[in-house]
Amino acid sequence: MALALNKKNNGGEKNGNGNGHAQANANGNGNAANGKHNGHVRLMDLNHVTPEKGVGILIDRALELRASDLFLVTNEQHVAVQVRLRGQVEQISVLAAEQGKRYIAHIRNTAAMDVSDHRRPHDGRWIYEVDDQHSVDLRINIVPTLHGDDLAIRLLDRNTDLLSIDRLGMTARQLDTYRPLLESPGGMILLTGPTGSGKTVTLYASLTHLNNGRRKIHTIEDPIEYAVEGLRQSQVNGAIDLGPTEILRGVLRQAPDVAMVGEIRDEEIAATAAWAATSGVSVLSTIHAPRAAATVQSLRSYGITANAIAGSLDAAVSQRLVRTLCTACQELDESGHTPEVKRVMEEIKAFMPGAASAVRYAARGCDHCHGTGYAGCTAIYEIMPVTDAIRELIIDGRPSRDLHVRAMQDGMLTLRQSALLKVAQGRTTMEEVRRVVPDMPGEAALAAA
Repeated sequence: MALALNKKNNGGEKNGNGNGHAQANANGNGNAANGKHNGHVRLMDLNHVTPEKGVGILIDRALELRASDLFLVTNEQHVAVQVRLRGQVEQISVLAAEQGKRYIAHIRNTAAMDVSDHRRPHDGRWIYEVDDQHSVDLRINIVPTLHGDDLAIRLLDRNTDLLSIDRLGMTARQLDTYRPLLESPGGMILLTGPTGSGKTVTLYASLTHLNNGRRKIHTIEDPIEYAVEGLRQSQVNGAIDLGPTEILRGVLRQAPDVAMVGEIRDEEIAATAAWAATSGVSVLSTIHAPRAAATVQSLRSYGITANAIAGSLDAAVSQRLVRTLCTACQELDESGHTPEVKRVMEEIKAFMPGAASAVRYAARGCDHCHGTGYAGCTAIYEIMPVTDAIRELIIDGRPSRDLHVRAMQDGMLTLRQSALLKVAQGRTTMEEVRRVVPDMPGEAALAAA
């Protein structure tokens, strides 16, 4: 059940600057705005702020930071409040144990969740009204742990403009590869990446690109994250045993041109999606796999035969998010041309001839970027088209590494190379590349060759 709650009843009256923060935050009551700084984002002291106001302050802060998630993590003596900010978890407050429990109970109650059952996971929803024209959809999940409830809130801002595919972070070369694959009728494109890597954004950008009024596009989602005009969107409903496979089978009887399935997570939906892709429907979905080439092994684990994979899969796309530098405080990287820098820049010379002499920057941190040194994020991609050569390797049952090597030989830009290009372009740092994309043994030597 979705509830609408106006902020002025939950987080205090709006302050004069129009950002909707509670007065406790705006005026410093309860030290909400004047808390300590932990070297990343400013910590807020909310231990003397009521749950009704404090929860509003936390949500406002998460929205101000443009966080994707807000977490309340219960420990033995306190509750840590964290946000996922540009793919990385940052702490924004620490609540005393009893205060944290009151905050969680308030969220449970507001989201119409069972406040008495602390033995099972629960899901809830809260439509949080920022102002009269702006609301945010909060998708809430609670899981019981050793020390109490852990709460996660996914922040879905309905006012966010969906990106076009040319603004996702793909290189021009990758766009030239991806666009024809996306526009081609039939076949399946699968996205891989960890939670918070931007797969949903890529899916919606891809659907927006195809949504020209001349295609019949259906989506099967859990949950529906963005309502998009022109798409026929269906919601999975576990309460009545309405799963993605049943919806997809119904959708296929309506002769769609494109079907998007939120995630391939079991044998039944994998088989149905593969069959649809071979019957002329363009299928977009996500699947768990560490790299693009490993998508094939993931499909095998769901019982899809090698011939069926080779006949249905058009491309596998792996992605991650890297943070982009804050232009207000970025500074020249003084590390110079170390052996490591020379080696990694050698990897991408074929994709950017001037990479070795490009100006590189380091993160510093300022008030504008809340002390992190980074002010945004962009996706990096590894796009593996299923060419005739790769199709033969799939049919022969070859391992993922062989597919990866062949794709590189055919010109595929790897995740690491995509990230290094962002470094050479002055958009991120070597430190960020090391954090997001670890070295793959032998990959650098193959790229240099």
